[in-house]
Amino acid sequence: MRAAWRVAQVRAAEEALMKELPGGALMQRAAAGLARRCAQTLPKVYGSRILLLVGPGNNGGDALYAGALLARRGARVEALVLDPDRIHRGGAAALHAVGGALTRAVPPRVDLVVDGILGIGGRGGLREPAASRVAEVSGALRGAPVIAVDVPSGVDADTGAVTGMAVRADITVTFGALKPGLLVGAGAVHSGLVELVDIGLEPHLDGDPACYVPDLEDVAAWWPRPVANDNKYSRGVVGVATGSGQYPGAAVLSVSGALAGPAGLVRYAGGAADAVRAHHPPVIAYDRVADAGRVQAWTCGSGLGTDDRAYAEVRTVLGAPVPACLDAGALTLLVDARMADWLRDRDAPTVVTPHDGEFQRLAGGAPGDDRVAAAVHLAERMDSVVLLKGDRTIVATPDGRVYVNPTGTPALATGGTGDVLAGLLGSLLAGGLPAEHAAVAAAFVHGLAGRLAAARGPVTAADVATHLPEAIATLRR
Repeated sequence: MRAAWRVAQVRAAEEALMKELPGGALMQRAAAGLARRCAQTLPKVYGSRILLLVGPGNNGGDALYAGALLARRGARVEALVLDPDRIHRGGAAALHAVGGALTRAVPPRVDLVVDGILGIGGRGGLREPAASRVAEVSGALRGAPVIAVDVPSGVDADTGAVTGMAVRADITVTFGALKPGLLVGAGAVHSGLVELVDIGLEPHLDGDPACYVPDLEDVAAWWPRPVANDNKYSRGVVGVATGSGQYPGAAVLSVSGALAGPAGLVRYAGGAADAVRAHHPPVIAYDRVADAGRVQAWTCGSGLGTDDRAYAEVRTVLGAPVPACLDAGALTLLVDARMADWLRDRDAPTVVTPHDGEFQRLAGGAPGDDRVAAAVHLAERMDSVVLLKGDRTIVATPDGRVYVNPTGTPALATGGTGDVLAGLLGSLLAGGLPAEHAAVAAAFVHGLAGRLAAARGPVTAADVATHLPEAIATLRR
């Protein structure tokens, strides 16, 4: 599992490492990694035209030294310097020594743009004159790939906030450690493909990471698998309290997600029992939660509505001494003070799965620019695991651990996909996974299913449910 670190932690690690190295060695390591990625991006280095966007300080120095390495291999490298009085003089001299040039004009054609304007210490969007020059370059050199140095200029490296003009990179080469702003929010969109260059920081990174990024091996290791002496009950029984007469599709979709998961049996309880029986014959269907019998976990809320019946069903689920995943209508009902008290009184783990609108109702405000901090705050306040949906879904625990899901796709931004996710998550809880691992694994596999579905055309929630078994099968390869 990869970890991402805050700017202050990275800065402290850099200072500690530089005390062990000859002067300038750390920048040379970064420049070598950057130059290598630039060379891999170009069809060929010799004869290619490269434009460096150079700001003040070390970020500009990294770009200049990388440009010098590429110029030695026969590239034509020009550096558009935004503040000549604050240029990194060693980097500028290195570029000049191998035939590179400083320029004030945007060339008519280039094969690659390197963004070395602002580093991880930048806050807020690009200011003038940098904002105008970036706009000029983007307009004149449309189509040329952009590689950002450490972080796209104008992106907050800690939060991913983009509050003004910012560079949109195709690739971001980041040094020493991942930064949260490359993984979440608008920053993730601006960063493109993120490549980490090892410059020796890891032994010097101190404290807890800002967040973790799970990979396929992590999720595969957590995923419950049946053993030889298992039966349907020992594999886990998940209760699904979703849907209603008005929204039967939510019940059908959430049950689809639950059936794809590791639980051995699904018990449905709600007002869409006939629809569930028709679509899913293996499922045992009841009209009320109280009639469903014993389960190891509940998924509750998708399509449930907010009427008196829904209120009673959510109340019954909260009173059950088993883990619960609360989605959609259940989240709306949690705003009720009595329901919030019942949630706090629970002894069993709870996972809540809000999108931004539901988050705003629960938290009293939108997630804002710092989605990681917002998710952690809500998790602490609710004493629940929070799965904050989005392009990069965030899972936060009450004790401050944060995971960022890497498999999201815009194809999942369609009605009903959250119902499928909630059902899958409940099945993982019933299968015995801890709440945080269940939430992370569900988001990861749900994202894979969305990608598989999107590869075949426009996506519906039913398509995502259909592709869940294929996504789960990738965990076994």
